[in-house]
Amino acid sequence: MKKKKILITGAAGFIGFHLSRVLVQAGYEVVGIDNINSYYDVNLKFDRLAELGIDKAEAEIYNNEAVSTKYPGFKFLRLNLEDREQLPKLFAKYNFKKVCNLAAQAGVRYSLKNPESYIDSNIVGFLNLLECCRHHDIKHLVYASSSSVYGQNEKIPFSTEDNVDHPISLYAATKKSNELMAYTYSHLYGFKTTGLRFFTVYGPWGRPDMAMFLFTDAIVNNRPIKVFNNGNLERDFTYIDDIVAGVFKILDSKAAASSDNYSLYNIGNSKPVKLMDFITEIEKQLGVEAKKEMLPMQPGDVSRTWADVDSFKKVYHYEPETPVSEGVREFLNWYKKYYK
Repeated sequence: MKKKKILITGAAGFIGFHLSRVLVQAGYEVVGIDNINSYYDVNLKFDRLAELGIDKAEAEIYNNEAVSTKYPGFKFLRLNLEDREQLPKLFAKYNFKKVCNLAAQAGVRYSLKNPESYIDSNIVGFLNLLECCRHHDIKHLVYASSSSVYGQNEKIPFSTEDNVDHPISLYAATKKSNELMAYTYSHLYGFKTTGLRFFTVYGPWGRPDMAMFLFTDAIVNNRPIKVFNNGNLERDFTYIDDIVAGVFKILDSKAAASSDNYSLYNIGNSKPVKLMDFITEIEKQLGVEAKKEMLPMQPGDVSRTWADVDSFKKVYHYEPETPVSEGVREFLNWYKKYYK
């Protein structure tokens, strides 16, 4: 007997792809949507979908339901989250009980260049999703927030109890807005929402604009890597399998996340790594010393991230397990295979 249907938004994205695969392998019926925008190479998105058994020719067509040839429990539609006509139709067609929203316009630096796309996807799109949840008896909405909401917070490790009223990028502002919007809808309409502040996710099939990919691609192709703030950065690098395991625990749980409808957690490795040590690990495993271009801090960036995950551990017994050396190795194995 198959488990209940779950909607995954951003299913062609990095985290959405991995989560969709884990869910269908666990017996869930998953409907994935994604608008497959051109923020980065769309071929990587189509290739992720191919790994899920979705043909590119079918995935390219908007509002076309493509059925996986690999996982009978997976379907995909190319759809904009802000589409006020088609998204409600999708909710009306399927009896979703849970929704996981991973669709968003990502990237701190890109938000300085193209702010409109962040409002369209992250604010208008999220509102449309909340309205669909409200009107279609959704029991639980899990959604992606970001460690970026902490801005220049000097208190470490970062806790969900900290004040985050001063975002330093529009991307962070939209994610903080999502948390406020979710709280309001939980309060007004009584359905459960759980926000997850992700911390520097990396691993196979990762985004090309993230550090792991940028560094590897530059080193392999004999280009200098750009090292911001002259290397004086620390990141709570979190391997994709640990992220997905945490999200799965929430979606698969029959227990209430808390006594309240609204919950918010950090999800990260909780072991910050110096950026230069991270680069050294990549160099070591590639057997190549990187050329480095030392640069000042970028606008909207922060010097350190560090997740306090104690509350998440307590409620869901979450425990990240992947050391950086192993995570880097898995990414490099995928990269070499994918770009051979």
